[in-house]
This record gives sequence, C-alpha cells and structure tokens, in this order.
Amino acid sequence: MSNNLINRITLNPEVCFGKPTIRNMRYPVEMILDLLSAGMSNKELIEDYPGLENDDIKACLLFAAKLMKVNSISKVKAA
Repeated sequence: MSNNLINRITLNPEVCFGKPTIRNMRYPVEMILDLLSAGMSNKELIEDYPGLENDDIKACLLFAAKLMKVNSISKVKAA
C-alpha cells in the first residue's frame, strides 16, 4: 500500500519548479503539509481543492515521514 501512495508524489522540473507535487498537478506537497499543520482537515482540503483525493493527503504524510528517516541533517548557512 505504501508504494502505491508514495507513487502519487511526483518530481517534475516543469511543474512547480521541480518541487514534489501530487500526481504531477500543481499541488505542492509542501502546501498540503502547511495546510494540515495549520489545522485544515482532510475533508476541508478536498472541498477546497477538488482535484485532491484522500490518498493524496496520505501520500504527503508518508513522503514527509520518509524524509524524516534521514541519518543526519546539516545546518546550511547562506553566503
């Protein structure tokens, strides 16, 4: 099941500057996660963005969880 979900997340340099998006649509994963963290429910997201499906939201959460499994995170300073 998780492979099916994660396959909903696409990386395309022609869409949203190559940021991870949902099914190659102009819904960046970052935006969905921001809206969820602000308290928006899955139902509200789907009502506001009719192209979304419940599995798309689950895919965003799975994607974020997989990113957190990195071995280390380095602080980057701007020049």
